[in-house]
Amino acid sequence: MSDHHSCGAGCDHGAAGLVGEESGVAYSLYQKIDMTKLVCLNEMVEESGKLVFKPWEDRLNRNKFVESDADEELLINIPFTGNVKLKGLIVGGEEDDSHPAQVRLFKNRPNMTFDDAGAPADQEFNLVRDTSCTLEYKVKVVTFSSLHHLTIHFPSNFGADQTKIFYIGLAGEFTKADRVGVVNAVYEARAIPEDHKTRDKDGMLGSSGPAF
Repeated sequence: MSDHHSCGAGCDHGAAGLVGEESGVAYSLYQKIDMTKLVCLNEMVEESGKLVFKPWEDRLNRNKFVESDADEELLINIPFTGNVKLKGLIVGGEEDDSHPAQVRLFKNRPNMTFDDAGAPADQEFNLVRDTSCTLEYKVKVVTFSSLHHLTIHFPSNFGADQTKIFYIGLAGEFTKADRVGVVNAVYEARAIPEDHKTRDKDGMLGSSGPAF
């Protein structure tokens, strides 16, 4: 298979760049993944897909990895515990042909299957072999804001029968979901016009009482 350094039109390889050791703080979104609900399809060893989301300082640990089973494809459904603004992605693999050659990202589409992955991705990158886990792919922040579920699809590698990954790093910002706060904000927004109506009718503050 040809080396994916030479990308065609529409490839986002130009958005990639090297990162330094200080990136450990940025690449901490693994802590915000709901690991109990993370699902990896076509993994050779059950639950191994969860192992590649690990601390920055542990990213070169090759004892924890995921390997595809029936063919070279992998698909990982990743739910977060709140809202994420995704900014960067790192994919670490071996120097050989088992390294993924392409990655496709889907926003807020829970429980995707390989059939679902036939749809156009929200963003995709042609990958280069990265054994040091220092090559960052810049994600479109506008597209991947208000992200509560990310699906990562690896459709191919560089020619091996199986794909092997030992690190996936996600960088960005996290906001805890506060559904109660949203409900309260809607209530207050609706309560204010009622207060205005009372004020207009009586020419003074009505006795509707305080809003709680």
